[in-house]
Amino acid sequence: MSKTNDLEVKCINTIRFLAADAVEKAKSGHPGMPMGAAATAHTLWASHLKHNPANPQWIDRDRFVLSAGHASMLLYVMLHLTGYDLSLDDLKVFRQWESRTPGHPEYRCAPGVEVTTGPLGQGLSNAVGMAIAEAHLAARFNRPDSEVINHFTYVMASDGDLMEGVTAEACSLAGHLGLGKLIVLYDDNRVSLAGSTGLAFTEDVGKRYEAYGWQVLRVPEGNRPAAIDAALQQARADVTRPSILFVQTTIGYGAPHKQGTADSHGSPLGQDELNAAKENLGWPLEPTFFVPGEVTDFYRSAAEQGKVREAQWLQNFEHYGRQYPELAAELRRVMAGQLPDDWEKALPVYEDGAADVATRKVGETVMQALAPCIPELMGGSADLNPSCFTWLKGLGDFQRPGLSPEGVQGRVGGSWGYEGRNVHYGVREHAMGSIAVGMALHGGVVPYTATFLTFADYMRPPMRLSALMGLRVIYVFTHDSIGLGEDGPTHQPIEQVMNLRAVPNLTVIRPADAHETVEAWREALSNSEGPTALIFSRQNLPVLDQKKLAPAKGLQKGGYILWESGEGIPEVLLIGTGSEVPLVLEAGKRLAAEGIAVRVVSLPSWELFDRQPAAYREAVLPSAVRVRVAVEAGIKLGWEHYVGLDGTVIGMDGFGASAPAKVLVEKFGMTVDNVMKAAKALLHAGVLS
Repeated sequence: MSKTNDLEVKCINTIRFLAADAVEKAKSGHPGMPMGAAATAHTLWASHLKHNPANPQWIDRDRFVLSAGHASMLLYVMLHLTGYDLSLDDLKVFRQWESRTPGHPEYRCAPGVEVTTGPLGQGLSNAVGMAIAEAHLAARFNRPDSEVINHFTYVMASDGDLMEGVTAEACSLAGHLGLGKLIVLYDDNRVSLAGSTGLAFTEDVGKRYEAYGWQVLRVPEGNRPAAIDAALQQARADVTRPSILFVQTTIGYGAPHKQGTADSHGSPLGQDELNAAKENLGWPLEPTFFVPGEVTDFYRSAAEQGKVREAQWLQNFEHYGRQYPELAAELRRVMAGQLPDDWEKALPVYEDGAADVATRKVGETVMQALAPCIPELMGGSADLNPSCFTWLKGLGDFQRPGLSPEGVQGRVGGSWGYEGRNVHYGVREHAMGSIAVGMALHGGVVPYTATFLTFADYMRPPMRLSALMGLRVIYVFTHDSIGLGEDGPTHQPIEQVMNLRAVPNLTVIRPADAHETVEAWREALSNSEGPTALIFSRQNLPVLDQKKLAPAKGLQKGGYILWESGEGIPEVLLIGTGSEVPLVLEAGKRLAAEGIAVRVVSLPSWELFDRQPAAYREAVLPSAVRVRVAVEAGIKLGWEHYVGLDGTVIGMDGFGASAPAKVLVEKFGMTVDNVMKAAKALLHAGVLS
């Protein structure tokens, strides 16, 4: 074996045993994949990955996604070895309180971690979104004499990732779009947590990916860096289609009794087996967390190449800035996540007394007004543009360049290629949510998605992750209640709004009319610290008269006093959201006509309201007022947060039905008379008590 190969073996075994030592010390974790895939990680990071550990935010870096997040120590070891700000001491506190090396990779926890992964399938699907963002920004900003966006997205995935349905959705779309700078390294070890993949996963995965339009490459010996390197070069050479490399590895490689078995997947090897593995591969038992000096020197030398490459890129970008100063400034702006100056001036203004209009239709008007002045706004729906109204008209379809549009129906107008801003996801809600997360992670775009509210359940996992990572993703949900009518209970959301409200850091906004819808979009775009769900109606709603009511800007605080019958503390609080606010308002006015002091509160966003100072919340919903009625065409659970145990909630106790909307709201009690009756009953009960 040559000196170079000796060093290569030392590098690979360093990866293996740093990972295994960390898992052993934590008494928790997954040593199997890091030990089996060490040669794959070494080859990618040492010879192909374009990155600069000194600047993890370099715009044109390659993105690396460890979709198999349970193998997190593999990522942490590579970050440490290549010179990121992640020390050996950080590896030694793996999975401990407030460590920078949590059990699964967490975005913003350690430099170089591009995405939070762990729920299998999400990382790979996020990577499709990253590749879409790269392709779009390259089409938008590159010029024939100067490329400023040109990088790959690499994924390390497991059997479990490819079993998940979300990856089937996302990879099908990636193949259709020809995302040639997406490369997946599939750790094909044929073992999952419960045992052999033969228990449940016997399809020909390669043929499936060929059918998706991917380049499928195979590396039969996963411990041969030269073979992995050759496959990566072949993958990089074909930028017309994404590539997947089947790298056949042995899970827990080196552990004499546990390699190749599920016993090495999700538990520490045990000190005796770990020592045996070290002896088997000629590695010293002591010290633990051993890194040979020549290994450190090798990886740090490879990392120095990243500094050189970024310096070259900066030199090119300076030239680009002189040639195209406006484009250079724009690229800096969008990658910094800053919205254009004065974008809010483009927001439409609705006149009081305007014709009734569905909030989904108002949402469309807002998007058409904002799209020209916020060019990073990009997204689409799950095959529901004609119903959700979330297209960006005339701003092009994001499609594979050269794909003939002849015979294709439903185009939104404009360009046909990667510069287009309308992403056609097809009926793939789960992948749509995950891809939008990846677009936001990449940067340079503000992604949005759209579907019916009842299908929010299909995309809940990526929404949760976007909230966990604090990403600006805008989720548009239309057809928000039984008010959608004849399509019936399969399409009528009941528990979905409350489900969304249960997700920490997800801001849910259900506007009551056109004015509040404009403000909801303003708030969603301004929220750079987390995702926003916009909940819109199918049915037309009255445009509330702001000359006689409080301005809709109160939405920015989540809830506000829309109208009250007089000054001072009211006798009755009526609270509504969305399409139920007009009927609550009417009920309040009728109660006032009977001499009852009433306050009507519009509460479009619980999250925004609960973030307000206690004094503001008390001013809107005085604790002294016990008579409270909340009205929402959804599940009642949760409303006790605002009405207390003594108040009344008018909502849904079960699923909806198929009938015209006007019939449904009456049959299910969403009426003015019912609201008045509930308020009077509470007043009467209070008098008797």
